[in-house]
Amino acid sequence: MQNVRTKSLYLYHLMVVIFGFSSVLGALISLDAIPLVIYRMGLASLGLGVYFLFFKPSNFRLSKDMWGKVFLGGIIIGIHWVTFFHAIKLAGVSLALSMMSTGAFITAILEPLLIKRKILWYEILFGSLTAFGVFLIFQAEYQHLYGILLALFSAFLSSIFTILNGQMVKKALPITLSFYELVVGTFIGLLFVTINNDFSLNSFELKSWDWLWILILAWICTSYAFNISIKVMKHLSPFTLMMIINLEPIYGIILSLAIWNQKEYMSVNFYFGFTIVLGSILMNGIYKHRKEAKINSSEL
Repeated sequence: MQNVRTKSLYLYHLMVVIFGFSSVLGALISLDAIPLVIYRMGLASLGLGVYFLFFKPSNFRLSKDMWGKVFLGGIIIGIHWVTFFHAIKLAGVSLALSMMSTGAFITAILEPLLIKRKILWYEILFGSLTAFGVFLIFQAEYQHLYGILLALFSAFLSSIFTILNGQMVKKALPITLSFYELVVGTFIGLLFVTINNDFSLNSFELKSWDWLWILILAWICTSYAFNISIKVMKHLSPFTLMMIINLEPIYGIILSLAIWNQKEYMSVNFYFGFTIVLGSILMNGIYKHRKEAKINSSEL
């Protein structure tokens, strides 16, 4: 059992590295954000559909009462990815990922409002530290203000999506929800570009290495990574999963620095602010884990 857990631990770290690599691919692909996301969602849903067809046909089943929320989830995740990749194009990988790391605390603020959960004092404390870290990043990289704001909005949408899916997974398989949300997002994206005169077939033209980057993004960074992530969740605690997923910005920034070198270097204040943001998230996770462990031990 320990070997299975250790293997799952390494595997989930690899999946988080792959998730972080998505941002690098977004910067490498020459397409604008909306065509890029349509390709990603369409090919990813195709990959999951083929997997279901040959290995898990039962995963196609979804109860009728779930369709409204799935439709909403598809729209939210589509807009989230569009704003995320657009922020990368405007501000670079490091800045976009640093803003995305605020998602955990945005979720902590939104959850009590949306599902009537009690507000916790330590979430406010660590959330304030996160806000201070974001303020330092704003000051250090003010020339990228629009890209930073767009990435923050993307993090907000990601939090909404997480809360929505957190409620839906109680009634349906996560991978089934993901498949239909990707399908919905693809069709909404295609409908949008069809009625919008700013887009043409040239907007979807792939240049040079774009085909390879798109396929890696859709099938490896989305379909494959999501499927494997769900499987390893059976052997890892929610706390462990949360702590590892919080490393995604670090992995993404390291990858971007390795690829673009000095182009992705930021000011000292940026890294100071990012350290505060990430440290706040990790401290919140550790405190919450210890608090829950203490409560559980007292009940025994």
